Amino acid sequence: MKKLLLILISFVFLTSWMVKLPDEAEKAIAKPKAIYIYNFTKYIEWPAESKQGNFVVGILGISPVMISELSKAVEKNNSKPESRKIEIINLSSVDDVTKCHIVYILPDNSAQLAEVINKIKNKSTLIVTEKPGMTKQGAGINFVIKDDKLQFELNKPTIENHNMKVASGLEALAVH
Repeated sequence: MKKLLLILISFVFLTSWMVKLPDEAEKAIAKPKAIYIYNFTKYIEWPAESKQGNFVVGILGISPVMISELSKAVEKNNSKPESRKIEIINLSSVDDVTKCHIVYILPDNSAQLAEVINKIKNKSTLIVTEKPGMTKQGAGINFVIKDDKLQFELNKPTIENHNMKVASGLEALAVH
């Protein structure tokens, strides 16, 4: 009986530990997404009234890997939007999106897009998603995989409706 209990406890411990380890595929794709998001801060211009304080990038959903990779991308690059500090936050609720310049909605939270759009209606906030059809539903940028490469779709009218300007270089990189 003790042996069975020990095996059971060991199994529970090992599987709970394994579940928390980042999946290598998730880690591999998180790094280029983080670099893209970081570069969006440089190739999209926010209006003057949103240039006070830190530049806030919020992630809606749970992804320690994405937060880690985005933090690394910010630390590695010294160039900051308008010389402001970039702050990465995990958003526990849609109510928190109002303090963000960029909101990255993880795929598991895609159903909250309409709610996010409603919350940021009069704000200059870029919404980044990664599920098919999201730019048609109001996201400014949506990650897609084409030809086995991470790329992004750009909804320029939506971004401009939020008083932001897209650099032509970023627009040229988007897939259509």
